[in-house]
Amino acid sequence: MTKIEAIVRPAMLDAVKTALDDLGLHGVTVSHVMGSGKQRGRTQHYRGQEYVINLLDKIKIETVVPDEIVDSVMNSIADAAGTGEIGDGKIFVYKVDNAMRIRTKETGEAAIL
Repeated sequence: MTKIEAIVRPAMLDAVKTALDDLGLHGVTVSHVMGSGKQRGRTQHYRGQEYVINLLDKIKIETVVPDEIVDSVMNSIADAAGTGEIGDGKIFVYKVDNAMRIRTKETGEAAIL
């Protein structure tokens, strides 16, 4: 099993959720996060003063999938969230040793499907 974390622009959430639904993935966690990368924030003006905002709003989408579909999930997320601009986001992949569905105490891949 593999955990996939995607940090994307807030406007891309619906497109990514649709792409994951098209793959048959329904178990996702979505969090509002803030961060910075190469984009380095943005400059805003308020009442004649210039402010640099270096932490931008992002969305973190997390899911755990069987190892066989990791590449297709990553490509689907990248296709749905990509604009070609700096700040599109990142995808991180982690190995998961085990999982348990609390209600039934199923473990392994049975717990994530």
